[in-house]
Amino acid sequence: MSVQNSASAQDKTLDPTRWRTLFVVAIAQLMIVLDSSIMNIAIPSAKIDLGITDANQQWIITAYTLAFGSLLLLGGRIGDYMGRKRIFLIGLMGFAAASALGGIASNQELLFASRALQGVFAALLAPAALSIISVTFTVPAERAKAFGVIGAISGGGAAIGLILGGALTEYASWRWCLGVNTPIAIGAAILAIKFVHESKAQGDSTYDIPGVVTATAGLFSLTYGFNEAATKGWSSNTTIGFLIAAVVLLVIFVAIEKRVANPLMPLRVVTERNRGGSYLGSLVVGAGLFSMFLFLGLYLQVILGFSPLKSGFAFLPFTFGIIIFAGIASQLLPKVGPKPLMVPGLIFAGIGLLLLTRITPDTSYLTHVVPSLLIMSSGMALVFIPLTSTSLHAVSNHDTGVASAMLNTSQQVGGSLGTALLNTVAATATTTFAAANSQLGEKVMPFAMTHGFTVAFKFSAALLFAGAVLLYFFINIGKESLVETEGAGIH
Repeated sequence: MSVQNSASAQDKTLDPTRWRTLFVVAIAQLMIVLDSSIMNIAIPSAKIDLGITDANQQWIITAYTLAFGSLLLLGGRIGDYMGRKRIFLIGLMGFAAASALGGIASNQELLFASRALQGVFAALLAPAALSIISVTFTVPAERAKAFGVIGAISGGGAAIGLILGGALTEYASWRWCLGVNTPIAIGAAILAIKFVHESKAQGDSTYDIPGVVTATAGLFSLTYGFNEAATKGWSSNTTIGFLIAAVVLLVIFVAIEKRVANPLMPLRVVTERNRGGSYLGSLVVGAGLFSMFLFLGLYLQVILGFSPLKSGFAFLPFTFGIIIFAGIASQLLPKVGPKPLMVPGLIFAGIGLLLLTRITPDTSYLTHVVPSLLIMSSGMALVFIPLTSTSLHAVSNHDTGVASAMLNTSQQVGGSLGTALLNTVAATATTTFAAANSQLGEKVMPFAMTHGFTVAFKFSAALLFAGAVLLYFFINIGKESLVETEGAGIH
């Protein structure tokens, strides 16, 4: 009888609108994830329309990722202090306005500025979204399901972005790749006013200004340095200069965080082994997975001759796999704990990437790409959901926003690092193959480029296998600990 009473008491304390809250947050999360890929397919049309040069085209993507990646930690802290619902709403409305501005841009400067503004508001929105889920769902089984939805969107959203971007560019205009966000964000904001409850950190809410300056400048330098490495090479003076500046600034940032009374990024957030392991794992996964989308997209369009829209649809098996296995992962997480899902998941995803190394200019999409996408997505779904949960494991209410921001930051930095590193690997392998096989004549470049992609896939797989080893040693919470501590930060 007492067990029954405690269960009914718990039911009364649960937020009755929590699933509607999840729906609203899921819309916002999908919009953020879509925006990282939707413009990739629109670039050629935007270039012609606005007269953007080859040298400047990267800014359509880079302006967004730089602002997003460098401001996430600050965005997480602002949400903690000012109220997560308030910042979530400001993020949505700002994102809607920035998207509308980009959609009507009359020149390249306005387009780049609007993309940077989108990144600024996304940096407010993304940590607030995860924090809202963390403080709304206090029952482990329900929280696993909620993170399952967010994980499925994070994993499958990029592929949906490619399809949507291709469809809008082909049948409407590239401008709608930006404009489509405006009605979605406004709709989400209206729903959020009704269904999302306010929460904020208790206690000291003063800002650590030296920490803000060094963290933002350090993360900007790191992301920009990796971007320069991808476009100009690792030996470029700009690349070296920015990466050195990033190391210096981030070392100063850590030194500041050890000394100030109320740090921007309390070291307790990252020094707990499960959370720290999750952020490292997220960085490695971001590096390995981002390159898969990049090189496989190039293979489908440049080598197999797929249209942009057809290429987007070609990634659908990945999205389906993520969605199906995210459901399975969210059911298993409270029963088996995170490690038995994450380690095999990364090994599976790595095997899927290795299977992609069999592609040539003559192989078929159905026989050589689809099986790899299905294996990879099933493995990644088993990683995304527990990783989101362990990254917020036992974090205090005061630090929920900044812990959420760390997960997003590690993914962003990982994506930038993976692109820079694996671009170099692919380019070097392509050049070497072309020089050694000149007897192939006009066929040499398709074969050389495909060889470059397959070498990059091997490196990506190695990154995922390294991630599996990392998580095996770092993650030590079982299902019992997960159940005991899942509500620890919510008081």
